[in-house]
Amino acid sequence: MFAVIKTGGKQYRVAAEDVLTIEKLEAEAGAEVRFDEVLMIVDGEAVTVGAPRVDGAGVRAEVVEQTKGPKVISTKKRRRKHSSMTRKGHRQKLTQVRILEILSGGAAPAATTAEA
Repeated sequence: MFAVIKTGGKQYRVAAEDVLTIEKLEAEAGAEVRFDEVLMIVDGEAVTVGAPRVDGAGVRAEVVEQTKGPKVISTKKRRRKHSSMTRKGHRQKLTQVRILEILSGGAAPAATTAEA
């Protein structure tokens, strides 16, 4: 069984016990979050596609840690103007989550909702 969820403007294919790195969520390590924006659920041969979301479906996950991505350096240089060279670095803030279970059709445990 797997599901396709949307968080942080991106879509992820998730299954139980998967660990994935997503854009930062406002939750501490060890906290439980729920993703309500489930776009599709596949259970064996049964495929449920939402329009645009699957009603009553959710994905429970546990926050493993808050991290930062690799440093990305951007350089801008204009020709013949050495004094106009700039260099910037950026590290994206990320959250690592472990998928606990995929809830289909109305099963709703007590957990916080992650809206990203």
